[in-house]
Amino acid sequence: MRKENVGNNVILSGWINKKRDHGNLLFVDLRDNYGITQCIIDKDNLNFSKLEKTQLETVIKVEGKVLNRSKDTINKEIQTGEIEISIQKFTVLGSCKELPLPVFSDQEYAEDIRLKYRFLDLRRKKIHENIILRSKVISFIRNEMNKMGFLEFQTPILTSSSPEGARDFLVPSRLNPGKFYALPQAPQQFKQLIMVSGFDKYFQIAPCFRDEDARADRSPGEFYQLDLEMSFVEQEDVFNVVEKLFLNTFKKFSNKKLLFSKFPRIKYKEAMLKYGTDKPDLRNPLIINDVTEIFLRDDVSFDIFKALVKSGSIVRCIVTKNTKDKSRSFFDNIDKWAKEQGGSGLAYFTIENEKEVSAKGPIGKFFTKESLLEIMGLTGAEVGDSIFFACSKQKELEKITSLARDKIAKDLGLIDDETLAFCWVIDYPMFEKNDITNKIEFSHNPFSMPQGETSKINFDKPLDILAYQYDIVCNGIELSSGAIRNHIPELMYKLFSVAGYSELEVNQKFSGMINALSYGAPPHGGIAPGIDRIVMLLANEKNIREVTMFPMNQNAQDLMMNAPSNVSDNQLKELSISLKLKK
Repeated sequence: MRKENVGNNVILSGWINKKRDHGNLLFVDLRDNYGITQCIIDKDNLNFSKLEKTQLETVIKVEGKVLNRSKDTINKEIQTGEIEISIQKFTVLGSCKELPLPVFSDQEYAEDIRLKYRFLDLRRKKIHENIILRSKVISFIRNEMNKMGFLEFQTPILTSSSPEGARDFLVPSRLNPGKFYALPQAPQQFKQLIMVSGFDKYFQIAPCFRDEDARADRSPGEFYQLDLEMSFVEQEDVFNVVEKLFLNTFKKFSNKKLLFSKFPRIKYKEAMLKYGTDKPDLRNPLIINDVTEIFLRDDVSFDIFKALVKSGSIVRCIVTKNTKDKSRSFFDNIDKWAKEQGGSGLAYFTIENEKEVSAKGPIGKFFTKESLLEIMGLTGAEVGDSIFFACSKQKELEKITSLARDKIAKDLGLIDDETLAFCWVIDYPMFEKNDITNKIEFSHNPFSMPQGETSKINFDKPLDILAYQYDIVCNGIELSSGAIRNHIPELMYKLFSVAGYSELEVNQKFSGMINALSYGAPPHGGIAPGIDRIVMLLANEKNIREVTMFPMNQNAQDLMMNAPSNVSDNQLKELSISLKLKK
C-alpha cells in the first residue's frame, strides 16, 4: 500500500506485529513478507475490544479504507509510512499461543530457543531479510553463470564413501544389506566426470554433507556451494570467471568498497610469512617480517631469543607505524594477550632519535645502533615506529603472529569495516608431513595437477612439489578452494604412491574416476565458493546460522524437528542393522 492507494477499500492479511492502545484509538502494525502497514481502529467500532485482546503474532485479515497519515505522523523508516488503513472489520485466520520469544524486535535471544522455534525466529526483520537476500543472491549467481555459458546439472546425493577429506554421513542400503551409501562431501568426482563426458562448463548450487564440528563460519552437517568446473582451462581462466562473478555479485548486493578490482595473487609460502596464515585479511596493512638473522649478530644481547634461535626457533616481527606516543599499557596489554593465547608473549621496543638511533622499551637495551639500522632495513621501520617480536618453532610462530597481526590492527583501528578485500592464495604444496605420524600426506585436494613438466617432477622430494591449487579469500574468510585437476592416470598413480596408496587401492577407492580418465580426458579445473559464506559477507553477519534457514545447533541437532532421533526396531531390521551403543 502506497500514497496512490489513498481512498481505496482494501483487504490486507498478515501477522499482528505490534499494538499501541491510545484509549479511543488502537494502532495495529500488520506484517507480512513485504513489510509492515499501520492499521487503526477507533473505540466506536464493534471489533475494537476483540482486536484489543488479540494476541501478538495472530494471523488476521482486515478490511478497511486507505487514508493519508497526517504530516507529523509520517514514518519515513518504512515504505508504507505515508498511509494507514482504517479498519472496518477483521477476521482471525490463525490464532497464536503465548510467544516463547519476541518477534517484533531483533534483540539477542538464547540460541536454543531461537532454533527450537525457528519458524518464529525467521519472522524477525533482520533474519527474514537475510534469508530473502540469500534467495536473491542465488538467483543472481544462476543468471550470471548462464550468461557466461555454464550449464546447470544435478549430481547424485547417494554416492560412495570417500577416503579423503572430512568424516562422511553414511546411509545404509536396504537392497544391499551390510553396504552403505555416503552423502557427498562435495560433487568433486562427479563434476570431473561431467568434463570427461564432453560438457564444457558446468555449475550447480550443490548441497554438501560433512560430519564436522560446528564453527561460526561452518554449519555442522550440511552446507551449499557454487560448484563449477571448466574444460580446456588453466588457472587464470578459472580466476577470470570467479572474479567477474564476485565483482558483479558484491557490487549488486553490497555498498562496501571493493579494495581490488583485480584480485591479488599471493603465493602460499609468501602468505604464511607475511600474514602468518593462508587466509589473509588484506584490509589490515600490517606485515610480518622474518628477522631471525638479527639474533645471530654478536652485538645483539637478547639472550633468551638468541638461545632459542640456536636451538632451531625463528623470530618474526610486526612493525606498527608512528606509535611512539602510545602508552605503556597499550604495549603491555598486547604482550599479556599473546600469553593468554598460549604463546610466550610479544617482546617490543620503539625506535627513537633521528640522529643517534636507539630503542626504548623492555628489550631496547639489548640492541646496538647498527643492529637497529639492520632491523629497519629489513622491515621498513622508521623512527617513531614500534616493533613486536615473537620467537618459536615455525607453526606456533605463524599462529601467534597471525593472531597478533589482527589483534594489533583492531586495537589501532586500522581495519576499515566498509571495505572488501579479495585475494587468491596460490602455489600450495602438493604434500605435507603429518607431525604425529611423520607420514607424507596430501595437503589439499589429491586430484590436483602438480606444477611443472611431468617428466621433471622429483618424486623423491615430495614436499617441494607445488600444485595448481588455489583458495579465494575475502577479509580473512576462506570462501573456497579449487584446483586444476590431474587428468593423467599414470601421474595420479605416482602421486598417490607418495602418500602411501598402492595402485590397487587407488583403483578400488577411485574406480569411477581412474576408469573415466583412461578414455580421453580433457585438461580441466574448477572451484566451489561457499554460498553460506558469501551471504554472510553480504549480510555483514559473523555467524553462519544468521543466513541459514533451518540450521542445527553446535551439537549437530535440529531442535525444531528433534533430529537426529531414534528409529524403530522394525526399521533397523529392514536395514539388517543392530545397534551396540557405547556405555
